[in-house]
Amino acid sequence: RRRWLVDVTVLPSNEAAGGLGDLAQSLILPAALFAGLFFLSRRGGDAGGMGGMGGMNQQMGMGKSKAEIQMIPDTGVNFEDVAGCDGAKLELEEVVDFLKQPEVYSKNGCRIPRGVILDGPPGTGKTLLAKAVAGEAGVPFISIS
Repeated sequence: RRRWLVDVTVLPSNEAAGGLGDLAQSLILPAALFAGLFFLSRRGGDAGGMGGMGGMNQQMGMGKSKAEIQMIPDTGVNFEDVAGCDGAKLELEEVVDFLKQPEVYSKNGCRIPRGVILDGPPGTGKTLLAKAVAGEAGVPFISIS
């Protein structure tokens, strides 16, 4: 076996000289980032947006939705007009009953739902079912496209 003789010298760190300077240097970059984000959010709020980074997107034309909302007061569609989907129609009859008589459900302690999600591939009749629910319940159908 060989033994290597290595001299190791440990020196105490000089904390007094660089302590405050290192602290100031470590705070400059985060402070500059926060100041820049604050400036952008204030500038975006003046653009008529909701504030935050959304204002910058609106100036570039990316924040505006091109969705159209249509409110159809009378759909003229009933469950009889929907062929098939018998299971879905049975489930949605409860929604129609709730829309016709919400006070009965509220009296029993049920919470009012915010909406119903119909999930499925395109062309399976989700919109027709939603129109049928609105037609049966006598409530307006709101379409967003």
